[in-house]
Amino acid sequence: MNTDCPLPLPISTAERVLLAHGGGGRLTHQLLESVFYPAFKNPLLGQEHDGAVFPAPAAADGVARLAFSTDSFVVDPIFFPGGDIGALAVNGTVNDLACCGAKPLWLRAGFILEEGLPLADLKKIVASMRRAADASGVAIVTGDTKVVERGKCDRIFINTSGVGAVPAGVNIGPARAADGDAILCSGPIGAHGITILAARKNLGLETNLVSDTAALNAMIAALLAGVRAHASAGDVHVLRDPTRGGVAGVLNEIAQAARVQIEIDEDALPVPEAVTAASELLGIDPLYIANEGVVLVVLPAALAEKALAVMRAFPEGKHAVRIGSVTAGAATQPRMQPVVRVKTPYGGHRIVNMLNGEPLPRIC
Repeated sequence: MNTDCPLPLPISTAERVLLAHGGGGRLTHQLLESVFYPAFKNPLLGQEHDGAVFPAPAAADGVARLAFSTDSFVVDPIFFPGGDIGALAVNGTVNDLACCGAKPLWLRAGFILEEGLPLADLKKIVASMRRAADASGVAIVTGDTKVVERGKCDRIFINTSGVGAVPAGVNIGPARAADGDAILCSGPIGAHGITILAARKNLGLETNLVSDTAALNAMIAALLAGVRAHASAGDVHVLRDPTRGGVAGVLNEIAQAARVQIEIDEDALPVPEAVTAASELLGIDPLYIANEGVVLVVLPAALAEKALAVMRAFPEGKHAVRIGSVTAGAATQPRMQPVVRVKTPYGGHRIVNMLNGEPLPRIC
């Protein structure tokens, strides 16, 4: 037998992820060529390098400001009404960039795959990611894949990182919330978290809700442009998507960062009846439930109606409402303590603190 040439390895016909798919050899390249490259094909990914090399976007003032964000997604189950872990990963990072005031441009995707994951499920997830990326106008330009033994991961975990360009004149940050600002919410809250819980059959929770996962960058870009047209009244101070920790968690973070007090009107909160019913059954507050297609906007009260009109022109913001105000700031009351209060329908108030513990595990 001629031993000068090594025997070729057989082409894998496996229908599930194998440990060898993460070994950096022939099966790794087969996985890239059969799953990831076809799904995410674009010129930057086509460089097939350790990273993507691209020109810095130009800015109107000649100085490009970039935003960078990263997030990991471990949702269980990985497929649920209204979406899946793939769409969630793309939309989540797109929204984080948009909430920095940036135009999302490029994403990086990292996959931790468990041995035994059906390749059909993986292909379905990356196809969903491609659709979400196309819908939000971004490209997945680089990534990484690792495979771990059975039991070391729950089927698939995804990390996405993103880069975006921040337009000149945009200055978004939680510390900018100011006394007298209005607080707007782009849509109903709590749907995503309750949908995920209902998808876990062991809880016996039944609902017709679907996840609100969606990319909000187009709506946010229009909002920023619309507000800039009324610059004399001020600008958008804060944008935040209330994912883990929900609306309550985000408002507490803003209050702490800006050293302000915030009051929310319970009657104005856009909580669907199905979310209210499920929350009462589970003994949780809808304000703490994660959302994946909602943004909170903090801006001068004089701009509130203009901002609401812009958001309501988009499907993701058609139910946008004003939910509260910044009622006091440390600039005028130095000894004031940051706090978030909810005004009840009976005229009283209750304090909404930062969440202790995690009552809703693995919902994003």
